[in-house]
Amino acid sequence: MEKIDHIGIAVKSLEQGNLFYKKLLGKAHYKIEAVENEGVNTSFFKVGESKVELLEDTTGESAIAKFLKKNGEGLHHIAYAVDDIKGEINRLKEEGFTLIDEEPRRGADNKWVAFVHPKSAGGILIELCQDVLTPDMPERD
Repeated sequence: MEKIDHIGIAVKSLEQGNLFYKKLLGKAHYKIEAVENEGVNTSFFKVGESKVELLEDTTGESAIAKFLKKNGEGLHHIAYAVDDIKGEINRLKEEGFTLIDEEPRRGADNKWVAFVHPKSAGGILIELCQDVLTPDMPERD
């Protein structure tokens, strides 16, 4: 894993979350993006080399909606940037981690993503993410 790409924070209202984080970080978000296949709207703030991603439910049935009902607003996941997401998925499976995603899928911010189940990761939802280089998953030698 290269670095922490972003920290995902579940919020009830993206508008209110954006106002709060603008005050906290001293700068506005740089992008809002709908991720329809996940049922969320996201907003990104740059913090050094990493980002803060706010996640707002849009369907009432998304993973974020379920998280908010169970936990309220707060830390949802930590995302790590990787060079080879398929290789990292395989490595983590071999190490005994339980993967939510055995194959990468498209996520926000032009990334391929895959999640590691919190039950096998010390109670923390872990996201692996890799920049999308082509419309298809880039193959690595």
